[in-house]
Amino acid sequence: MSVSAAFEPDVSKWDAWRPEEAARLFAQVEAPWYVAAGWAIDLCLGGQRREHEDLEIAVPRDQLGEILDALAGFEFFAAGVPGPGLVTPLEHADADAVESYHQTWVRERARGIWRLDVFREPADGDTWICRRAESIRLPYDQVIARTVDGIPYGRPEIVLLFKAKHAHRLKDQADFEAVLPRLEPDRRRWLAEALGIVHPGHEWLQRLE
Repeated sequence: MSVSAAFEPDVSKWDAWRPEEAARLFAQVEAPWYVAAGWAIDLCLGGQRREHEDLEIAVPRDQLGEILDALAGFEFFAAGVPGPGLVTPLEHADADAVESYHQTWVRERARGIWRLDVFREPADGDTWICRRAESIRLPYDQVIARTVDGIPYGRPEIVLLFKAKHAHRLKDQADFEAVLPRLEPDRRRWLAEALGIVHPGHEWLQRLE
């Protein structure tokens, strides 16, 4: 990787697409992609509850190319490479860096505007693998739900598993509070078991009993 190619992005230039725009752009993508993070919570709850700084989607690591192919004319960057707060154009990221990062930022070339953050997730065929604990696995048909308009989103218990790391942030705690009454008993149990593996003793565990 060329160290000089890395730079600190201007995050004030985020003007992310909405989930429905992503669904339109990736309508022909066969990889099991889905809206992740905060937008997934809002899609589950049926409408936008708060502002979102960006839009994150997730896709199996070895099928990232299908997403990028659908975005011809845009620029792609490995986020967090070679270190926190930096991005590196994918064409300058070496093989080791490509294996280590999990976020690809998408930028509109002409205007320099950031549009999308793509999470690269480990997977084994039709099985999703949690990137924080490989023992946590699910078939993709248990990972992805869809809105009435057909927008794919990550099921809330899976999204909350990743949000738990940042439970001190108001938005992540608010997402947990908003979803908790809607979680069926089996989904509460799954989240509690997964939290016990990834974040033993987490403060949310008592609320999931």
